[in-house]
Amino acid sequence: MKKTLMKQILFFKIPRLLGCLVLVITFLLAACKSQDKEIVGKDLPNILFIFADDLGYGDLEVYNSKSKTLTPNLNQLAKEGVRFTEAYCPVSVCSPSRYALMTGEYPWRSWKKSGVMRNYEPSMISEETLTLPQMLANAGYQTVGFGKWHLGTTFPTIDGEVPVGYGEFHHEQNGANIDFNQPLTDGPMDRGFQHWLGFSCASECWLFEDKQIVGALQHDLYTTEAASPEKELMKIPLEGFLPLITKESINFLQKFKSEPANKPFFLYYSPYVPHIPLAVSDEFMGKTEAGPYGDYVFELDYYIGELLQELERLGMKENTLIIFASDNGSQFITTHAGQEGESHSNSPSNVNKEINPDAHQPNYPYKGTKWSVNEGGVRTPLIASWKGNFPEGLVSDQLIALNDVLPSLAALVGEKIPEGASRDGYNLLPAFYGKSEGMEKRESVVVRGSGESYAFRQGKWKVIGLGKYPFVSPGELYNLEEDPGESNNLYEENSELADKLLNQLNKHLSAAM
Repeated sequence: MKKTLMKQILFFKIPRLLGCLVLVITFLLAACKSQDKEIVGKDLPNILFIFADDLGYGDLEVYNSKSKTLTPNLNQLAKEGVRFTEAYCPVSVCSPSRYALMTGEYPWRSWKKSGVMRNYEPSMISEETLTLPQMLANAGYQTVGFGKWHLGTTFPTIDGEVPVGYGEFHHEQNGANIDFNQPLTDGPMDRGFQHWLGFSCASECWLFEDKQIVGALQHDLYTTEAASPEKELMKIPLEGFLPLITKESINFLQKFKSEPANKPFFLYYSPYVPHIPLAVSDEFMGKTEAGPYGDYVFELDYYIGELLQELERLGMKENTLIIFASDNGSQFITTHAGQEGESHSNSPSNVNKEINPDAHQPNYPYKGTKWSVNEGGVRTPLIASWKGNFPEGLVSDQLIALNDVLPSLAALVGEKIPEGASRDGYNLLPAFYGKSEGMEKRESVVVRGSGESYAFRQGKWKVIGLGKYPFVSPGELYNLEEDPGESNNLYEENSELADKLLNQLNKHLSAAM
């Protein structure tokens, strides 16, 4: 295009030359500002996305000076990059929050309107929906994932029936009719990943590599005895899963370095930590003042450090964009030394409501836990680092959600999002550079707890609908700027504003459900 323009210029008369040059310069400046290609003329960076499971906003020392966990590697990552303080996982439970990350859409647009994926259910993501790894593969990336998927996978059976335990979280005969010789479908490899090692839903227990089951997680809560594979499967103790996926991720990095493929990578590192069961390795037990839960957070930070240090050792850290987030808040209100590590259940009805101000508070300073529509359930620590590109040590109060990752990275790598894709995401890439001009503006976010509890945040105000959709007055209204702990319900004295926000929530849901 530039050569064509220059040839045309040569035919112009001298008096018109300056005018033409102005037009050319204007064109080039406009191109530089284009959101379609943020890094024109540079090599595409590698991308490492680290997605913790049930980690609270206040678990990281860099977010909570009172934290009793130990997170030196994540603290360092925050010093090297941007730390967002107003980041949301749209839903306070696993599957729907992961759906938002992978698609740029709120999960109630999917067939799974509420709750998490149960054993053996088919993909929550339709074949037509653009995913984060698909978008990056289209841009020329190698896409690999290690860890937890929890967005549905179809398992073949020997009798053509649905797998035993379908739609449940636990079954004594789990896996009894699984055909271990046939490939899985509808899983990560069918939604954009070119290599995968991990599981779909933990209580299914099955570890698969690409599309083939190769092992099983072992824990007292999981049952695999009824399965009868023809060949021996790997048996992986649950406390061995985090070291395993870290080792495999490092192996990938080493292979990538030694066998250049002229393609950048997208590595999705998705540990099952600190989700219960709290499978803390012996060497980390008792290392913090936050009990087994805090020890598990410390162990997670340690293995994240192993991964980051390997990037450094291989000389790849400078050209790797690193993003860290959690899929929802912690299920614990407080944790402390001496606390039992084996007796917890994954149910909101069993949350210990005791608040000990001297104990560790995983979701500090916010109210609520996993499953809750309160801030403690839906706030996520979000850190992004890209050496030499993103500012170091920046703290950003930009309102952002996991939905925004796909469109923001699409802008970075020059991929145009098709019409109708990523409907609930915004390109907030300039915020990662510490800028606000020329950026799509997220003015509001919809969040959901477990079941049918919804809330709508706009600016400093947050309204919570009571009962079921469509929501009617009264509700709850909080000024998050003055009351981040959501202790003072202002609905009555601001009923006109509250009803307006409630109507906007209803309007969104009516268009999306």
